[in-house]
Amino acid sequence: MTGRLLMKTGIGAAVLAAIPSVGYAHLVNTGFGPVYDGASHLFLTPEDLLFVLALAIFAGMRGKEFGRSALLILPAAWCVGGLIGLLQSGEVLLPFLATLSYLVIGVLIAANRSLSLPVVQALAVAMGLMHGFLNGSAMSAANLGGQGLLGIAVGVFVCVALASAFVASLRADWTRIAVRVAGSWIVAIGLLSLGWIVRTGV
Repeated sequence: MTGRLLMKTGIGAAVLAAIPSVGYAHLVNTGFGPVYDGASHLFLTPEDLLFVLALAIFAGMRGKEFGRSALLILPAAWCVGGLIGLLQSGEVLLPFLATLSYLVIGVLIAANRSLSLPVVQALAVAMGLMHGFLNGSAMSAANLGGQGLLGIAVGVFVCVALASAFVASLRADWTRIAVRVAGSWIVAIGLLSLGWIVRTGV
């Protein structure tokens, strides 16, 4: 009995020790300041990162001009949306729209659809504004302000630059097929996420 009691006490103490005193939804305090906290937010938020990568891949598939447009427009739209989001008193959550944004781009990649440059630019503006707004409201709730938003914008710029340039440089047919397969994976992730959102309401 003494051994069982000690074991139960030890497990109970371990559980209590594991309970955090402060909870951060998906914003991580890196200890390096708000800019790095903002940058880490992008890479730790799947719906944001998948959307950025999906748009960069799609733009790269269409060519260098599309990639350059996405590189300039998306971070700028993200910042504008983020500044509006900073005016919110709390974090705004729109998981369905955020997931739908990268799912739609994933479908375009998988289907190898060709859109005109103005349409791609409009997509970058509209979805960049939405994601930026959501991020800005998160920065506001975490008191990271404009510096956190700057970190996210830099992260978006770097991701678009690397991903779109890499895809635009691909020439062999099999590499283009591999990119389309990656688009189908993005679609699959989006469908699973939408199913989870519908099921749980989160």
